[in-house]
Amino acid sequence: MLLPKRVKYRRVQRGRMKGKALRGNKVTYGQFGLQALECGWITSNQIEAARVAMTRYIKRGGQVWIKIFPDKPVTQKPAGVRMGSGKGAPEYWVAVVKPGRVMFEINGVSEETAREAMRLAMHKLPIKCKFVVKEEAGEQ
Repeated sequence: MLLPKRVKYRRVQRGRMKGKALRGNKVTYGQFGLQALECGWITSNQIEAARVAMTRYIKRGGQVWIKIFPDKPVTQKPAGVRMGSGKGAPEYWVAVVKPGRVMFEINGVSEETAREAMRLAMHKLPIKCKFVVKEEAGEQ
């Protein structure tokens, strides 16, 4: 499970998710990628589940890159606690994902294998995604 080693602040505000991803929206490391079409919070458990689904399908062939990291703590108060008396304790970690962000990349496998591995990973994530192929430098 992914989480930061240390953070500056234990609790952060919720923030807003608006706009498109300006960075991390191209396939850089691998040949194929999984791109977000919606904004949302992806928990560290969901990232791990998607990674396991992909690596199990490609069976030791190819490489997988995770391009998102859960660095935002989400707090929760215990059940049955009255309102007030401060913010709750951090429960889990999320990565904030905006539309256009490439979350996973894969290399060293055929396109149909990569497409199926990414399809299995999509089912583990709470947002809509699409399969993308790396653009060559000469195609601009």
